[in-house]
Amino acid sequence: MSDNAEPLPAPEPDPNWGMSDEELAHYPMVYRDDLFAGKTVIVSGGGSGIGKAISYLYARLGAQVVICSRNADRLYEARDRMNELLNVEADAVPMTIRDPEAVESLMEHVWAQHGGADMLINNAGGQFPQAAIDFSVKGWRAVIDTNLNGTWYMMQAAARRWRDTGTAGSIVNIVANVQRGMPQVAHTCAARAGVIYLTKSVSTEWAPLKIRVNCVSPGAISTQGLNVYPGRAAHRFKDSNPMRTFGDAYDVAQATAYVNAPSGKFITGEVITVDGGNNQWGDTWPGGVPDEFKLDYS
Repeated sequence: MSDNAEPLPAPEPDPNWGMSDEELAHYPMVYRDDLFAGKTVIVSGGGSGIGKAISYLYARLGAQVVICSRNADRLYEARDRMNELLNVEADAVPMTIRDPEAVESLMEHVWAQHGGADMLINNAGGQFPQAAIDFSVKGWRAVIDTNLNGTWYMMQAAARRWRDTGTAGSIVNIVANVQRGMPQVAHTCAARAGVIYLTKSVSTEWAPLKIRVNCVSPGAISTQGLNVYPGRAAHRFKDSNPMRTFGDAYDVAQATAYVNAPSGKFITGEVITVDGGNNQWGDTWPGGVPDEFKLDYS
């Protein structure tokens, strides 16, 4: 950190963010129960937050779910609770998407154990709030390696298998609202923008292979992931959209289902935005609003 930089406030964990496993297991759905029967989905970052909600939804819709993330204990706990509550047999593979060899091992496991995958949801990612001028090389690389490079390794590995077996596939990348920039998380803005335009590029290249590629962009969603931000700033996120509220993880999960289901068969290269209007109104400031940007409309 530079000598003249003011440190951002420390996070203040709040255990009330997000939905419990029981809520995820019984939350009302808009889709029929067998929508994804006979299908297999890979969900990265499936052990917590939005990824866990996606995993629960797809399991409830009949899919064989394979979740992966770096935290093995949390991943196995999430799998076991999902299997218990939903009476399913979800699979879990601890790994890091930053490592291309680990990605290949994951894909080999899925194709060997489950006969392949029909859908890939790239939800794994992370960032931390900091003034961009103070990013360390290590911090920058960590975010880019996970949010951009890791997402690409997963996309390419799945697409190659679909190409080689002559089967169709669908990829959904969880991104962010980058249209107006993302002050205090410029590293993830750069990475997510890269994923969006990577998606648009390969959706054209891979269309002849019957591979669709889309993005879902969440706004202020109430999950445990908010605990990486200062408490006051995190609670203020609900004011970053004109609806003045938080979305929940099922809002995002059901958007991915729309794209992956037959309802999305003519959609590729698109960004589905689930943000209460944040992309057209409101600022987020994940580290808290700097004094020079505070406005008084009184």
